[in-house]
Amino acid sequence: MDINRYSPVYSIKQRHMTKLADYSVEEIFELLYATRQLKAKFVAHEKTNILQGVTVAMMFGDTSLRTRSALEIGVRQLGGDSVDLQYSEKDMRAGENIADVVNVICRYGVGALITRGIVQSELDNFTAISPIPVINSTNPDYVPMQTISDLFTIWEKKRKLEGLKIAYIGKGSNVAASLIMGAVKCGMEVAVATPAEFGIKPKHIESAEQYGSIFLTDDPALAAKNADIIYTDSYHYHSLITEEEAKILAPYKVTNRLMSAASGTAIFMHPLPAKRGVEVSADVIDGKQSIVYDQAENKLHAIKAILALLIR
Repeated sequence: MDINRYSPVYSIKQRHMTKLADYSVEEIFELLYATRQLKAKFVAHEKTNILQGVTVAMMFGDTSLRTRSALEIGVRQLGGDSVDLQYSEKDMRAGENIADVVNVICRYGVGALITRGIVQSELDNFTAISPIPVINSTNPDYVPMQTISDLFTIWEKKRKLEGLKIAYIGKGSNVAASLIMGAVKCGMEVAVATPAEFGIKPKHIESAEQYGSIFLTDDPALAAKNADIIYTDSYHYHSLITEEEAKILAPYKVTNRLMSAASGTAIFMHPLPAKRGVEVSADVIDGKQSIVYDQAENKLHAIKAILALLIR
């Protein structure tokens, strides 16, 4: 489906966002159009009080910089407020009841619960009983908010989605799992180059292949051939890799040589944080083909769009 021929109504049926497999192509497009509209208002310095009087709760199980900043700033720009809730796996194992947590939060007048680092099975328990939107910013399996931001950034730069080729290179990750799902749903050609030891989880590949074919290889140059977008992710975020693992991943570093295998107008993407010289060379991420700062900026606008359409 061509996004440029789609007519948005700025409404979606989904109540929660924990993974993009739950979203139709039309609902993804709704989020992308809402992102574009809210970014335009931001650039024009127009106030948007969609969340006036709404408090958004954030329950983070691990550290965050850009996502937390974008969430707190985004909620404020929409006229709302945010509050931190403590989350501890130790508390959960000690008998904290999910139903009690959700029901009490709702009675405090919270409009949505945004989580980070909470495993999918536990999130599914949240969404099964929660009358307010539960939004997964990041967990070990999925990063749906990042993918909405990335798809918007690609649309913004390339003026289309359908028919473009995106190549994911490097260590299979939660970012990669969400990215391939969003890309195939939007009609993009997807190629993935990872070493066998660090592939995307088979369940995520199988889920995405319900919507389109995915080319899998261990050859980065083959995946990158004629690609419109080259995408990689951090190897070190939240967990260090060993010297042996670093050797396995070394051939997958995105360099100018690898970029030369892609289309002449290819762009480079990375969700940050990035370790220059490890998963990507400094001359690529800091070069003319890189749009990583546009990605980072657009995370703010995508988050605002998600909140605007999910909170009713």
